[in-house]
Amino acid sequence: MKAVIETGGKQYFVEEGSIIYVEKLEGEAGKTVEFDKVLMVNDKVGYPYLAGAVVTGEIVKHGKNKKIIVYKYNSKKNYRRKQGHRQPYTKIEIKSIKVK
Repeated sequence: MKAVIETGGKQYFVEEGSIIYVEKLEGEAGKTVEFDKVLMVNDKVGYPYLAGAVVTGEIVKHGKNKKIIVYKYNSKKNYRRKQGHRQPYTKIEIKSIKVK
């Protein structure tokens, strides 16, 4: 089965057994999470969400993405600011997709 879920303000296309990286979620590794904001399962499309559809997954690990550099600059004003940022993420393995 294939589904489209929404979490962290983003949409993800998932299948059973697929691994996705989402915005950081609460819970430690090994814990199961359920996504009830399911937009689509196979050919069924919700408006906006499918009632009774649940996608379950297991948290594999937490981590941080690669560092990005934020550089602010104003020409001719001697204004330069350099800042780094690492966005936290949660790695999730999709276990099952259910539609009631």
